[in-house]
Amino acid sequence: MVPDTHAIEERYQRRLKRYVAAMRNEKPDMVPIRPFVAEFTAVYAGYTIQEVTHDYNKALDAAFRCAQDFDWDAVVANMVYVWTGLVQAVNLRYYSVPGMDIPADVAFQYLEPPDDNAWMRPDEYDALIEDPTGFLINVWLPRVSRDVVPQGEPNTFRNNMSFLLGGMSMLDYFGALGRQVARLRTECGTVSAISGILKAPFDIIADKLRGYRGLCMDMYRQPEKVLKACEALTPHLFHVALSGADPEKNVPIGLWMHRGCVPFLSPQQFERFYWPSLQQIIEALWAKGHQVLFYAEGEWNPNLKYIAQLPDLSIVYHVDRGDIFEVHRAVGHKFCISGGIPNDLLAFGSPDEVRAYCKKVLDGVAKDGGYILDAGAIMQNDTKVENLRALTEAAREYGVY
Repeated sequence: MVPDTHAIEERYQRRLKRYVAAMRNEKPDMVPIRPFVAEFTAVYAGYTIQEVTHDYNKALDAAFRCAQDFDWDAVVANMVYVWTGLVQAVNLRYYSVPGMDIPADVAFQYLEPPDDNAWMRPDEYDALIEDPTGFLINVWLPRVSRDVVPQGEPNTFRNNMSFLLGGMSMLDYFGALGRQVARLRTECGTVSAISGILKAPFDIIADKLRGYRGLCMDMYRQPEKVLKACEALTPHLFHVALSGADPEKNVPIGLWMHRGCVPFLSPQQFERFYWPSLQQIIEALWAKGHQVLFYAEGEWNPNLKYIAQLPDLSIVYHVDRGDIFEVHRAVGHKFCISGGIPNDLLAFGSPDEVRAYCKKVLDGVAKDGGYILDAGAIMQNDTKVENLRALTEAAREYGVY
């Protein structure tokens, strides 16, 4: 049967209009559904976690099948973002891969660096501040890759191949993502939920350089160095975010928030170390017309007074473990809100419990628009298929304006 391309494009335009209206804190025809499904897609499509991590074509197929079978307005082209081929091309040290380093049915893991041998040493802040790009290429990369040779050491075949294979792998993978976005539109009528990526400067230092515990010590032992490093990384991260942003300025730039919430940082530490550089980037992106999806993983409600300082509509505030009703009272007049459906409920609850909770959230925060239905956090392989169906059905039953 030949697909009705005109009908599919009309469906896409309806969904895009609905999604964008909600993100602009307006009232669309109904509440948009935008599930961030990762390893859930493997379970639904009949793949193992190892398969969708090792073979990105299977990951893309699984995401496509979910978009095709569920009545969702927007999805991410692929939320299983660690592809083994790219990790192994550069032979990275900071990932554990399903079926190789960890059991095949477990999602990939990020490895914190050892306290006494972090990817960036405590006395190397000046080098990072002076030349962030040079430090990453010349110092950081040889430490996180088993194949890249440090400066001053004899070159090797594996060093040369890591750059060749790494570049080829990135070109191959991101080209496939572009084709996936087009396929979601032309075959499913589904919107690609985000475009571009942003990380907070503080999170870059915590996740990829010093490690969380090392950075905690630095905030006390050399706080000014930490602040200057965040400032030094700011223009680079702004450039990365802008370079991948939607040229039509419809969908937001993704920002996954890691180490700024309670209990990782106190609100006072957040105000001093985490917030100034990130606020600067978000405001600069909004000045160019780009929203940021502020994906607040964990408990961020103690920091709402700082987040409320951002310009109206500049972010879509995503709620994970925070009280979504408190978020709505504090910033719902300024920003669209998304999420707030507990992942443990979707994993261990019943469909009726999911429907009841979705109705509670829709009644409490979505009456005037400006809300997008989603789980609190990215959905992995413990989310039940029947519960995600219940979430979808509840949105269409209770979320019509």
